[in-house]
Amino acid sequence: MADHKRYYDEFTGSPDEAIRRIMETEDDTGEKLKRILLKVMKNELTPRQKEIIVLYYFKGLNTIEIGNQLGISPQAVSAVMARARSRMFRILQYYIM
Repeated sequence: MADHKRYYDEFTGSPDEAIRRIMETEDDTGEKLKRILLKVMKNELTPRQKEIIVLYYFKGLNTIEIGNQLGISPQAVSAVMARARSRMFRILQYYIM
């Protein structure tokens, strides 16, 4: 029998925690990172990636709810979200280092 991976509708792990931490920080460094993150989202992500990131991190929807709202599968939401987070972190590393 094939080993199937179980699908979860929430992101976890260090990338998700890092983005949430940036969005919740109130100090000067956190505010600077937040402005950079928002600029990266605005200028470097595709419209679909932006839409999904906003729905997940700012509106608090999970991948199933986002998929229902956009008419795509939760797995497609998850894939787009993973690509968007990867792209954001690749670009953010130049600002942080």
